[in-house]
Amino acid sequence: MNTEGFHQGERIIQRLAGVVDEADRLQGMLQPPHLTGGLSTVLAGRSFAVLTARDHHGARWISPISAEPGFLVAGGTTLTVHAAPATDDPLHSVPVPQHIGLLAIDFGIRRRIRVNGKLTSRSADLLTVHADQAFGNCPSYIQQRHLTTARMSACTANPGHRQVQSNPDTGALGDADIELISNADTFFLGTTHPTRGADASHKGGQPGFVRVDDGEIWWPDYAGNNLFNSLGNITVDPATALLFIDFTTGRTLQLSGEAKVEWLDTSTCQDEGGTGRRVRFTPRRIRGGQIPLRGDLLSFSPHNPAVIKSPEA
Repeated sequence: MNTEGFHQGERIIQRLAGVVDEADRLQGMLQPPHLTGGLSTVLAGRSFAVLTARDHHGARWISPISAEPGFLVAGGTTLTVHAAPATDDPLHSVPVPQHIGLLAIDFGIRRRIRVNGKLTSRSADLLTVHADQAFGNCPSYIQQRHLTTARMSACTANPGHRQVQSNPDTGALGDADIELISNADTFFLGTTHPTRGADASHKGGQPGFVRVDDGEIWWPDYAGNNLFNSLGNITVDPATALLFIDFTTGRTLQLSGEAKVEWLDTSTCQDEGGTGRRVRFTPRRIRGGQIPLRGDLLSFSPHNPAVIKSPEA
């Protein structure tokens, strides 16, 4: 896979945003990685990650993976994941080979690392990834949480159990789905490029920063590192996945669909992020589930913009 420099979608967004020079100074982050030293140590200490890939039907999803610290073992250009998505997750039996994106995050210290590459092998609880890119992101918009492991009841542990009101066949959101999305301060985003691979990223803000509008979901794009990995991918390939987690109950909501980047006239549109950009997502498939994690909120990110209560849709 060609990993040299930015791809055409990332360049389009950078030019429209007027940050080409700023992005060029960060191109070294996209070089082939060496998963050794500090990077390996940070990955080894994580207990939570998300994985984005396609299922056997070609639909893109992003799925949670949780295990005791040490389940992410890195060395050279190989990342070995000693865990897998839950048995009722659409990526539990993820097809091999394919390009995937993985994000490991520690909410307590607001640290995250992205690993993009090719899934080369899979067994029941073992994934092997050849990494093409690996780099850290700034702590902005990460809400500080203390994660703990919760016991799963017989009801929630049943792979056939769904505590959602959504229609998985039509992508229609139910009332409980809309409530979870509208109250979220965190979600995860999975995107892809046809030749440059997949990417998993974290999005955060004050509760209410994600909106549901006539069956579609949209959120403002806040200022970041100017790489525009996610928005660049969406510009080329709209296939997108979202993951929402209720950290109080462990409930999860996974959505597979298409997204597009919208550019706004900041002089006439309420734009809390001040970037003139937002992303609009149309769900096509929905899955609800449960994970054995809880997350006590310690503090919101000081970088979160205030949410405009009645934004223009």
